[in-house]
Amino acid sequence: MDHAGHYRYPAPNREWLRLRTEEIIAPDLPIIDAHHHIWNEPGNPYFIEDLVSDVRSGHRIVGTVFVQCHHAYRDYGPAHLRSVGETEHIDAVRREAQLCDPSLKLCDAIVGFADLLAEDTLDEVLDAHEAASPGHFRGIRQSVSRDSHFPQGIVLRPAPPGLLSDRRFGKGLQTLARRRLVFDAMLYHQQIPELVALAQAVEHAPIILDHYGTPLGVGYYRGRESETYEAWCRDIRELARCPNVHVKLGGLGMIITGAEHHLADSPPSSLELASKWQPYFEVCIEAFGPRRCLFESNFPVDKAMYSYEILWNAFKRLAAGASDSDKSDLFAGNAARLYRLDPAPLNPTQRALRE
Repeated sequence: MDHAGHYRYPAPNREWLRLRTEEIIAPDLPIIDAHHHIWNEPGNPYFIEDLVSDVRSGHRIVGTVFVQCHHAYRDYGPAHLRSVGETEHIDAVRREAQLCDPSLKLCDAIVGFADLLAEDTLDEVLDAHEAASPGHFRGIRQSVSRDSHFPQGIVLRPAPPGLLSDRRFGKGLQTLARRRLVFDAMLYHQQIPELVALAQAVEHAPIILDHYGTPLGVGYYRGRESETYEAWCRDIRELARCPNVHVKLGGLGMIITGAEHHLADSPPSSLELASKWQPYFEVCIEAFGPRRCLFESNFPVDKAMYSYEILWNAFKRLAAGASDSDKSDLFAGNAARLYRLDPAPLNPTQRALRE
């Protein structure tokens, strides 16, 4: 990753994480983890064996979506094709995992990187990604994250200003839509109005907002949580008026959101997490509806704050009041539809409701 700023994702303390265990809630509920990474960050590696260990921790994970994180890029060839190395690598580990255990559908969808501004080479890059993982390459994430209060960046270097309003970016998004590829939008909460304008301009392009829109809680925003939340609520409701936009529910364990669970003597319980996240969850469900929201782990970025089993218990607590049909959509169905994966198997009650 191209790091900048003063914040770093803390590495998980596995002994500390083991201080909190819980019985798995609704262990038979099928889950597609809609957003995770595999990387070799210095001091904080997360490889396929780490992902396997997490998905086998008790919940019924029937598939996962890998999202780009500048991992395993090529160190040779044309610069615009180097990101294809990440897709090649992830496809290789996907196949290896399935050979070891055919029931594992890890990295069943792959979201890579391409520069949407590069009109002359975009189709070539997308062709190369699709050739690297036929039937599994499903979209692009090009981070546009920047915030006026962090001119040097927060964790990553800030994206150039005005990307979302650049004519070339809109044309790139049209290219993704033509090829049935999704755009994962990584940005900060201050930029949600810019995404609204883009979604309105390219209304047929499927856009997935990552991490609730990343409401920031560090630096300038520390101590201004109520103000930030009010602005976020206003903007997220406006974004929900764009029918081509979906939102990933997760990522609130990122240190840049103000999360500090890792500083406590023991990890938080799923009840504590659900209580803390409920205001964000309820606004998104009310605004977008259950058919346009999907849960994500954002591991290993969030892993310093809680374990995989605690995280999904918290999500199940948040969705406790939903119907079986809505739970099916939130935990697996929406991810399967957006990323064109095999639908997660339904239990008898869910199947009866659908029929």
